[in-house]
Amino acid sequence: MSALPSSQVSTVIADPLSVDVAIQSRFSARAYLPREVDKEVLEDLLQVAGRAPSGTNTQPWNVYVLQGARKDQLIQSVCQAHDALAANPALAADYAEAYDYYPSEWVSPYIERRRECGFGLYGVLGIAKGEKEKMHMQHQQNYRFFGAPVGLVFTIDRIMGRGSLLDYGMFLQSVMVAARARGLHTCPQAAWNSFSKIIMPHVGAGENEMLVCSMSLGYADEAALVNTFQTTRVDAKTFTHWVE
Repeated sequence: MSALPSSQVSTVIADPLSVDVAIQSRFSARAYLPREVDKEVLEDLLQVAGRAPSGTNTQPWNVYVLQGARKDQLIQSVCQAHDALAANPALAADYAEAYDYYPSEWVSPYIERRRECGFGLYGVLGIAKGEKEKMHMQHQQNYRFFGAPVGLVFTIDRIMGRGSLLDYGMFLQSVMVAARARGLHTCPQAAWNSFSKIIMPHVGAGENEMLVCSMSLGYADEAALVNTFQTTRVDAKTFTHWVE
């Protein structure tokens, strides 16, 4: 188990580059090796991630870890629902998300970035515009945790405010960076949110809980074509404003 330094103030980061590399090498891995992840490793990285900041130290996160048969059962249930939804779009009303992850109206520059990401991924996979069946099957890989041995489900108490979702984002990033430090990769997934009514009872979440997102975690398959896809980032000068 990772030990907390005796003094956070005086702790020196011996290898700052490793911290940067852990952040910069994080990406949404969409193919994994069938190699299992030891429970001790998962416990350790979640313990470290729990040091993420939160307003007045509320620590609003709950994590459900899925492996083996229980993960496979959830995959089967959600994939069946996903197929049924594709066959009958009218069922969408039955699978409403608990909160709006994306905007109701897309504007520039966000719509261009979204399109670049989607077209780029499908381009790497050789999926052309209009190939709905192939798009459906690729999208369904979300609900198979992309073959990862570990699926994480994150929930929050419904009583918490929107600020706690900001706290949650910092926790999720901490999970992903801690995973990189252990040779693991991840893929945070909002795609699961539409199927919360299937997921929540499966993991044993209470009625007071809301699904925030899920995450695939494991050892990335370096030979998988899909993992060669890299998203771009704007230069820091684009979003930084020096107030003088």
